[in-house]
Order: sequence, then structure tokens, then C-alpha cells
Amino acid sequence: MSESLVVCDVAEDLVEKLRKFRFRKETNNAAIIMKIDKDKRLVVLDEELEGISPDELKDELPERQPRTFIVYSYKYQHDDGRVSYPLCFIFSSPVGCKPEQQMMYAGSKNKLVQTAELTKTDNTGIYRI
Repeated sequence: MSESLVVCDVAEDLVEKLRKFRFRKETNNAAIIMKIDKDKRLVVLDEELEGISPDELKDELPERQPRTFIVYSYKYQHDDGRVSYPLCFIFSSPVGCKPEQQMMYAGSKNKLVQTAELTKTDNTGIYRI
């Protein structure tokens, strides 16, 4: 039942931005950070970051607000020398957030995952393309 729950929809311009990001040709690490516009009940673009390391991305996350959905593209060097650029979906919900905000983000996550076509998940719940 929770998979069909949709609290917020995804803004049309964000849908297009995610599609382009998915097929980007650049080889640097990059992230799309999204948040919920509570008044419009929409997931919207918050920020785009280029050339950002995982540690720098971690520092960008708010400590007390679950305002963050992130799609992150990074360079991955395989043991056999191959290089790939996987996309990961990150959902941040820190301890101490307002319950109303937590519910809005949790109730919108599945819709965003479907919209971004993040189809594979490992046992940690991390979505990948």
C-alpha cells in the first residue's frame, strides 16, 4: 500500500532535468539536489552541483531538515580497469526533523524513484539505474 502513496508529485521541469542528467556525457561527479515545495506539493529542483566529491556532498546535507532527495553521478573505477558512472538516489532524513516534513518526504520518495526511472536496488535500499 505504501508504494502507491503519493503525497507530492514531481515538477515537469525537474522530470526533464532528471532525464537529461541520466544521459549526461560529462565525466565529473555531479548531483541534483531536490526538495519539496510544501505549498505546491511538488518535488522541485533545489540545486545542481558539478565536480563534487562524496565528502563535499555530505557537507551540503542539512543536519535537521529532510529537505533532500539527491541523484548523484560519480566516477567508479572497477578492479579490472573499466570506468563507469553510476547514478545513485540518496534520501536524507536526519534525526530531529519535524514529523510533518518526514511524512511528506517519505510519502513522495516512491513517486520520485519511478519518475527518475531508478529501477535497480541493492539490499541497502539504494536505487541505481
